Formats: sequence, structure tokens, C-alpha cells
Amino acid sequence: MKKLLSVLVVLMLIAGLFAGCAPAAEEPAPPEEEPPAEEPAEPEPEPLKVGLVLSGPINDGGWNSVAYEGLMKAQDELGIEGNYIENVPQSDNEEAFRNYAVGGYDVVIGHGYQFNDAAIALGPEFPDVKFVVTSSAISQAPNVAGLEVSNVEAGFIGGMLAGAFTKTKSVGFVGGVEMPPITDAERGFAKAVEMIDPTIKVGSALIGSWDDVVAAKSVANEFINNGADVVLGDANQAGLGVIEAAQENGVYAIGFSYDQSSVAPETVIASSKYDLGVGITFILKEIMEGRFEAKHYLLGTTEGATGVIWNEGLKSSLDQDLVALVDEMEQKLISKEIDTTTM
Repeated sequence: MKKLLSVLVVLMLIAGLFAGCAPAAEEPAPPEEEPPAEEPAEPEPEPLKVGLVLSGPINDGGWNSVAYEGLMKAQDELGIEGNYIENVPQSDNEEAFRNYAVGGYDVVIGHGYQFNDAAIALGPEFPDVKFVVTSSAISQAPNVAGLEVSNVEAGFIGGMLAGAFTKTKSVGFVGGVEMPPITDAERGFAKAVEMIDPTIKVGSALIGSWDDVVAAKSVANEFINNGADVVLGDANQAGLGVIEAAQENGVYAIGFSYDQSSVAPETVIASSKYDLGVGITFILKEIMEGRFEAKHYLLGTTEGATGVIWNEGLKSSLDQDLVALVDEMEQKLISKEIDTTTM
């Protein structure tokens, strides 16, 4: 009996050992966490839609070309969606503005003082559209603004160049239609010439047209025949006639609005920059960044909207003392030591 009990105890001990070696029951794995749901991507903002209304062709080599190039620059740099219409007669200004406004455009730019009435008329009707008129001092709350590059300053720079480089002490200014942008430039031109030498004779005439090249050339020829040896045309496409007259008579021409040295490389010694492209980019950036105001924006040399553009192909052959004189006067414009706002 004792022997049997001993055997049973041994068997129980062996069973206990095996039980102790049995694997522990696995705890159930925690449920896998589902990844957080992705938030829907915010839609890309719609580009600012800008319509540009032009009175002449985009290839006029001056006024309208500058605005068109400004629109293209803003499209590249700011990502706006630009559109333009050219050769719009003044009687159709309001219709052109309206077409852009009802077409969902955010900004309508009329390039030139002559678009004032259209902007003032349509501003209240389309309060969510910004109307901007270049070369104008208008404003009408809350959505109409004038954008102006200083015509006085641009004319002054042209007069600096003409007054510095005339040898006959006679220069000529040929303007387009009689309106403040042209008469302001005409006044600035005369003031600069007087500042350089009050004995210089200044001939000045307005031809009443933006595209009559023949008329502009005829007036320039008259000035040249009377002794002028430097002439400037501020008349959009018609201004090309002034350069043509200078080229045929072997005298100097001053380009206007943008670099016109390519028109006549041996004749145009420099150009007076009137870069509304800079202005267009400036005002569109103001709108995009929420700083737009219904006011008159006036830009000049300080903002890079006006200045001297030398014909680099001719500059080295010019009298360097006179080049230095012009450069010094330009710096005084930038620093406001010469203040054209009082002229």
C-alpha cells in the first residue's frame, strides 16, 4: 500500500511539472487602429480674372504695347488670368467694360484717360468688380481707381535728354490728343529743357490723333526745318512718324513710353520710360493682397515706372559729360530732390 501511494505521489509531481511547462494562453491582440481619415484638399483658389481694354493695337510700338506687355508680365509673375480687347473706339468703351463685368471678370482696366466715363458709369452697377483707368486721377468709392505713371515726370525725362543733347539749342515735342496726360508731359518736357538751359527754343504741337503717323511726321519735319535737332513724340502709334522724320533728317529722336531704339538704332539715343506695365503689376498685386483703395495711384522713378532707357548701341559714342548730367538728374528725381509734383 505504501508503495502504491509513493507511485501516485511521483505521478502527481510529474503531472504538475508538465502543467507548469504548458504555454500560457495568449492574450487577444489589441484591435488595429484605423488611420485617420484624410481631410479633403482645399480647392485651388481661382486666378484673378483681368480684362484690359485698349484704344489701339498691341503692336503700336508704344502706348498700347506697354499695357499689353504689362498684362502678360502680371500673368507670368502673379498667376492672373488675363484677357484683352484692342482697337476699341471711344463710342464703345462702356460696352467693352460691361462685357468683361458680366463675363465674370474681377478687374477691368481701361488703358487711358478716355475710359473715365465708362468706369464711373459702371462702378455702381457692378460693385464687386474693380475698375481701374490708367493715366487718370479719377476715384469713386468703393471700386473705381485711377492708376497713373507721372506724365509730368516722363515728359521731364524726355526734356532732360533733349535739352542735354541739342547742339542747335532747338528741340521739338509732338503730342497726340489734347488731354491732361499729354499736356502734363508737354509741360514736364518744357520745364526740364528750361532747367538745363533757358535759352533753348522749345517747339510744341498736338496733332489731335493717336494713329496719324503722317501728321506727326509732318509736324516733326516742320520743327526740324526750323532748326530743331532733337525731337520727341508722345502720340502712341503716331509717334513713330516723329522718329521717322528724325531718321530721314539725320537728327536725334527721343523715344517715349518704352525702349524705341530698335525703331531707328542710329537715331533714337535714349527713351523716356513710361512703364504702365510696372503700374499694372503694382495695382493687381494691391488687389490680390487686399490693399486696394478707390483712390488715385501715382507712380514714378522711385517705383521704377519712369526713367531713362539708354540706347546702349549709341551711348558710348555720346558726349559722356552729357550722359553723366542726365544720369545725375535722374538720381535727383528718384531721391525727390527734383520734385515734378510741383511743376
